[in-house]
Amino acid sequence: MIENAALRPNKKVFIFDDNLEILELCTEILEDLGCHVKTSPTTNSIEEQVQEFFPDLIFMDNWLPDISGIEATRLIKANHELKNIPVVYFSANSNISQLAAEAGADDFLAKPFDIDLFEQVVIKYIGN
Repeated sequence: MIENAALRPNKKVFIFDDNLEILELCTEILEDLGCHVKTSPTTNSIEEQVQEFFPDLIFMDNWLPDISGIEATRLIKANHELKNIPVVYFSANSNISQLAAEAGADDFLAKPFDIDLFEQVVIKYIGN
C-alpha cells in the first residue's frame, strides 16, 4: 500500500461492479486513502446515480446488469454535467484497452489488479 497517499480530503469515488467482493475490497482500499465511497451493482438510471453522488472518480466494470459498462460510460461522457468526471474502465476482459477506448473512458485497470497499481490510478486522478 502507498504510504501517506497525497489525496485531497473528502474525495469521492463511485464504483460500478456486480461483484460484491470487488466492491468490498475497493471500498476498504479507498477508505484507507481517505475517500468517500459509493458502490452500485447495477447501471440502472446511471446518470441519476452519478449526479446524486457527484464523484471525483468513477470505476466502471464492463459486465453489469441492465446496461453494459460501455453504454453506461458513454451516457456519463455524453452528459454535459458529468462528462469531466474521470471514468476508469475496470474489467477482466483481455481486450480491456479496446473496450475502454470504445466506451470513451479516461483510463483502464485490468482485473485482477495489484493494490498498489489501483492506488496509483486513484492518486493519478484525484491526488494533489
